[in-house]
Amino acid sequence: MRVLGINAVFHDPAAALVIDGEIVAASEEERFSRRKHGKRPVPFSTWELPEQSARWCLEHAGLSPADLDAVAYSYDPALAPRTEGEITAYGWEGLRTLYARRAPLFLRSAFPGLDPGRVRFVPHHVAHAASAYLAGPCDSCAVMVVDGRGERTSYLAGRAARGGLKVLARQELPHSLGLLYEDLTEHLGFRRSSDEYKLMALASYGEPAFLPVLRQTIRTTGDGGFRTDPVDWCALAPPVPPGYEAWEREHADLAASLQARLEEVLLELARWLYRETGEPTLCMAGGVALNCVANSRLWREGPFEEVWVQPAAGDAGTALGAALYLARELGDEVSPMRGADLGRSWTETQIAKELSRAALPFERPADIAYEAARILASDGVVAWFQGRSEYGPRALGHRSLLAHPGREENLDRLNAIKGRESFRPVAPMVLAGRAPDIFEDGPLPSPYMLFTHQVKGCWRRRIPAVVHVDGTARIQTVSPEAEPLTHRLLASFEKLTGLPVLVNTSLNTGGRPMVDSPRDALECFGSSPIDALAIGPFLVRRRSAFGGKKV
Repeated sequence: MRVLGINAVFHDPAAALVIDGEIVAASEEERFSRRKHGKRPVPFSTWELPEQSARWCLEHAGLSPADLDAVAYSYDPALAPRTEGEITAYGWEGLRTLYARRAPLFLRSAFPGLDPGRVRFVPHHVAHAASAYLAGPCDSCAVMVVDGRGERTSYLAGRAARGGLKVLARQELPHSLGLLYEDLTEHLGFRRSSDEYKLMALASYGEPAFLPVLRQTIRTTGDGGFRTDPVDWCALAPPVPPGYEAWEREHADLAASLQARLEEVLLELARWLYRETGEPTLCMAGGVALNCVANSRLWREGPFEEVWVQPAAGDAGTALGAALYLARELGDEVSPMRGADLGRSWTETQIAKELSRAALPFERPADIAYEAARILASDGVVAWFQGRSEYGPRALGHRSLLAHPGREENLDRLNAIKGRESFRPVAPMVLAGRAPDIFEDGPLPSPYMLFTHQVKGCWRRRIPAVVHVDGTARIQTVSPEAEPLTHRLLASFEKLTGLPVLVNTSLNTGGRPMVDSPRDALECFGSSPIDALAIGPFLVRRRSAFGGKKV
């Protein structure tokens, strides 16, 4: 079966293609449109489809729209609120539902030749769940989906076995951990449904001073559900105007308090789910599952032996989950994902043509990994563009900005290059075989940068650029089997410096999507003080291209 998955309803529009149960391609619309998160997360944007990413998925597989056996749309309007203005969205709910119902016709218009009768609606949280239990590594597991909202719910818990899902609990709206986290994100001057990771970072600078108050308003119900009463944020800390970096200690304390209460509630829900399933492994998806601090506490203190999180846990991942779910429903045996590198790639010839078009001097070193390691060892910043782009929000060594971890000032340097807030941490990538020597108190291996680990004391002094204020780091382990080129880069850097770690942050500047194409990479390189661009087997040096220091 050839099944195209589509996410378009809330935010992070994306497309994924599954053929005969194998994941062939997946990408987010923002990587093509260059519009962060693809579109605004509002009801009247529901008609906007991930046209470019879907078209690429088909082209990548050599298919036309008429070749598809099915299209899986990750929202079921039949389950949506029926009364205008019911539950959320200030009266716009009916418009969202109308647009979702018309999705087959919108898809037919966008992709001539597509039979709208082949479009199937997959409930939002079922799509999230399938992106975890069908893409994950286990034959059976407990499943937890936590986000802002689906059609009428904000939470799903269940057990997956033999490819099927038994739902054990759902939480009806308006109670939502994700929407509550979004509320505080907006109260502190960040963009809701977009900047929640900034709230998580700010929380590390505060103390949970307001935790007693939040324990009264956010509580579990003992039956697999929870309640989230409205919180008067202004009574706890004044709002921060959008665009102003005016955070005081009370704002950090409020962020820390909500983060702590989120972790407590997730632990209580996980314990209930474990009692109901007895499964040793928990698979997670939903936007809240991108909260790596909460994931780590679940792993440390929760009842499950293993925790696996979908790398594209946010709404973009529902395109993949919907496609996998429908493929299985249609009779295919589906295979787990082998990695997050599911997006576009370019041949050496195509890259060389782009470099020539840009009239930039470039070279082809004997070993791009060693030469990039040499530049990094001399404290240069390297843009690393290799292979297929990542699906999901994490840069995992395919579209990365790299630096020396032993220079503490490189944190401020990278934040300045990217134009982002000073309190934001950067993450390390590390040789998988060396990770236990440096990091503890977290799952290993950790290839998708979805957990935080404590940095061992002696190493905090050796790699200060990647150590957050709370002594943790959100690591990515790199194995030679999964990532041979990036592993060789790290191994070369270790030979030169004694450090098997590199700073790894996403290759983009503030407010822009992650770089995806060679042209994106060249624009980012040309507009930022990056010392070298390692793109495929080629190297562009800033000094040669624009003048500057020798690297």
